[in-house]
Amino acid sequence: MGAADIDGVARTRIEGWRHAYRGLMPQEFLDGMRPELFAARLRAGLPRAAADLLHLVAVERDAGVVGWSHSGPYRPDGTADEAEGTDAQGASGSSWGELHALYLRPPFIGHGIGRALMAASTRWLAERGHRGMRLWVLRDNAIGRRFYDRAGLVPDGAERSELVGGTPVHEVRYARGLDAIGAASA
Repeated sequence: MGAADIDGVARTRIEGWRHAYRGLMPQEFLDGMRPELFAARLRAGLPRAAADLLHLVAVERDAGVVGWSHSGPYRPDGTADEAEGTDAQGASGSSWGELHALYLRPPFIGHGIGRALMAASTRWLAERGHRGMRLWVLRDNAIGRRFYDRAGLVPDGAERSELVGGTPVHEVRYARGLDAIGAASA
């Protein structure tokens, strides 16, 4: 992602949220999301973006940015397995990468763009020595969960809840090892 992509990324993220989370998050919250605020945050962070973070964009010639993913090291969330320093498979928390975000503009869902962004993010994390990938997905997001299932990720038993617009939103964590990238990223 370059500076010229930021407005398109912000639009993609907001459209993606509004589409994917309709009925799963408060509609008032979704309607109140402003792409210009997210774009300002991205612009402020771009000059100091860490080398261990990756923002990928998918661009369609006539539509501009139609997909965006963001990956980097796993962000500890305080679950019991991380407090002990290892997870159930014995991998340390620092060895995990995370898919922080993956959003598409709704008209471009089902065209393979999400799979391509996922595959590129997975390869990038593996090239940086991460032994596995984790991500958080809304528990009731059946479409998102099906996408991650097909990408070879599985729920690992961790769950969390956050308040969004005053409403509890429940998430489950998905994970997979990165040793068989080709088999799971197709």
